[in-house]
Amino acid sequence: MLATELIKAAIFGVVEGITEWLPISSTGHMLLLDQFLTLDVSKDFWDMFLVVIQLGAIVAVLVAFFHNLNPWAGDKTAAEKRGTWTIWAKTIVACLPAAIVGIPLDDWMEEHLGSPFVIAAALVVYGILFIVIESRRERRASRVLASGLPRGGRHFAAPVATPTTSELADADARVQDIEDLDWKTALGIGLFQVLSIVPGTSRSGSTIIGGLLLGCSRTVAAEFTFYLAIPVMVGASGLRLVKFFLKGNAFAADEAAILGVGCLVAFVVSLLVIRFLMSFVRRHDFKVFGWYRIVLGVVVIAYFLLAA
Repeated sequence: MLATELIKAAIFGVVEGITEWLPISSTGHMLLLDQFLTLDVSKDFWDMFLVVIQLGAIVAVLVAFFHNLNPWAGDKTAAEKRGTWTIWAKTIVACLPAAIVGIPLDDWMEEHLGSPFVIAAALVVYGILFIVIESRRERRASRVLASGLPRGGRHFAAPVATPTTSELADADARVQDIEDLDWKTALGIGLFQVLSIVPGTSRSGSTIIGGLLLGCSRTVAAEFTFYLAIPVMVGASGLRLVKFFLKGNAFAADEAAILGVGCLVAFVVSLLVIRFLMSFVRRHDFKVFGWYRIVLGVVVIAYFLLAA
């Protein structure tokens, strides 16, 4: 029945909205969910659905950061409008590596590296990276505790509460605001985004790790990750739709409804998750996501070994 398939699509939308923005791999979660909840659709539609459902998540980014990304905002000065255009330009430039590498390899990567064990390995490896990188940043930050003035320029003086090591690590970052993100760093983050063509790495995970390694605060790394998603995911969705139609497919009324519900739910959930993540990273590090990735990777391996 259509109602049942719409409920399934809504569940997939919830998972997409949560996992697309948290650095925990939407691919890994969709893979697991598909084992227990399968849409009654053709394989071509399913392959398209998994990608195009991201459009709902992308619209959420545009809504959440509309003022930041709107160069025509009436309350912005001429300099601020130029700054907004510059952010868009840096976003497009940073997306070029992923487009150059990802588009030609899209089908090959899906065919050869889409196995559950590759995805699980990527989950575990990137989980370890998050823990190692954050631990290293905190050790470095602990060495500036005595000075009270980290390199980033925040001064934790009384009566402000004593900062945590995690907060100090972020305050010590070279790039504290998105406006301070230089072209070289933006392109460097874009190069890290190329790594996300391997299933299970997580696009947001790759770019956030890149941002942290290149000297960005967690807030800047997360925000720029959202911006990078706009051209990348719109392009990926468009490409997948073109492939779907070139194979002679067309949307039936039921399929259009299923896709619409998935996108709508992904949009609503994404709005909530984006706000949560931007609030979370102001006071917490990414270690919890690293541990979660490791646990999920082990669960994926165990499940598919037992199911074999």
